[in-house]
Amino acid sequence: MALMDFIKKQFIDVIASTEDADGTLAWRFPMMDMEIQNGAQLVVRESQMVLFVNEGKAADVFGPGTYRLTTQTLPVLTYLKNWDKLFESPFKSDIYFFSTRQQLDQKWGTPQPITLRDADFGAVRVRAFGNYSFRVADPKRFHTEISGTRERYGIEDIDGQLRALVLQNISNAVAGSGIAFLDLAANQLHFAQVLTRQLAPEFEKIGLKLDGMTVQNVSLPEDLQKVLDQKIGMGMVGDDMAKFMQYQAAQAIPKFAEGTGGGGGGGGMVGDAMGLGAGVALGQVLAQNLTSGLQGMAVVGVKPEDVMNTLEKLGDLKAKGILTQGEFDAKKAELLKKLV
Repeated sequence: MALMDFIKKQFIDVIASTEDADGTLAWRFPMMDMEIQNGAQLVVRESQMVLFVNEGKAADVFGPGTYRLTTQTLPVLTYLKNWDKLFESPFKSDIYFFSTRQQLDQKWGTPQPITLRDADFGAVRVRAFGNYSFRVADPKRFHTEISGTRERYGIEDIDGQLRALVLQNISNAVAGSGIAFLDLAANQLHFAQVLTRQLAPEFEKIGLKLDGMTVQNVSLPEDLQKVLDQKIGMGMVGDDMAKFMQYQAAQAIPKFAEGTGGGGGGGGMVGDAMGLGAGVALGQVLAQNLTSGLQGMAVVGVKPEDVMNTLEKLGDLKAKGILTQGEFDAKKAELLKKLV
């Protein structure tokens, strides 16, 4: 009797698994030396799929449901084994359970700024981060391409690879979206949709389905953000020449008395005030001088020497970094038209 009990224990009558809550994607059913009995019951729960592998070859795949294992329910495995006795004897096979539920809130981000082409700036370096969700959609492909014969394969094993896929495709997604950087923040949903379309085929190649993706933030590195702030400030100044010169002077002149304040905190405050006053004052003087020169040329009979004097002043401002080359060229062209 004990011998019969021992023999019975060597056969598997029910194959089933309950999913762990630890992010398991694939799990190999423990077989050891046991064999599957002809007519054994296979239970596949919702959010699961099962793959039978025989001698290294992926065979039959089962979705949710309850199955009795016969030659009718295991056609591929039966063909691989080439049975001629219609399953009259027990058999062995590797059995893998796969979780097909959504794996939510997977993080992605750019560890370092990445360079992107941009319609407004030509090229920008940006940071971005968000999250995504995915699931196992093709167990056979996922097994052959990724998880293999491991006893357990979890999210932590593939997380780095999926993050790398996201980073590799961001540049193409931005280019394909047609959205300039300044508009990305207001179009994060659209950007996420474009990124999803870009990434979906890459996930499919390894048996996964990308269910959703979000872009939570897109930003510039600190140094580039300062340049953007300056450009925005210039845009707010517009064509007002006096404000333009004041703005440029305030940007170009450092704190005037930063090194002359002495050892006390009061000296530093005075120095800051002096520096600010000097910047504003110089900006006003330059603006007044330039405005006066332009107004003088507006009357009939503009003298060439007046134009040349004004151009020399603009050249000095460019040399000091207060005017950019583009701003200088624009004002130069405007002044030369006065002589025509």
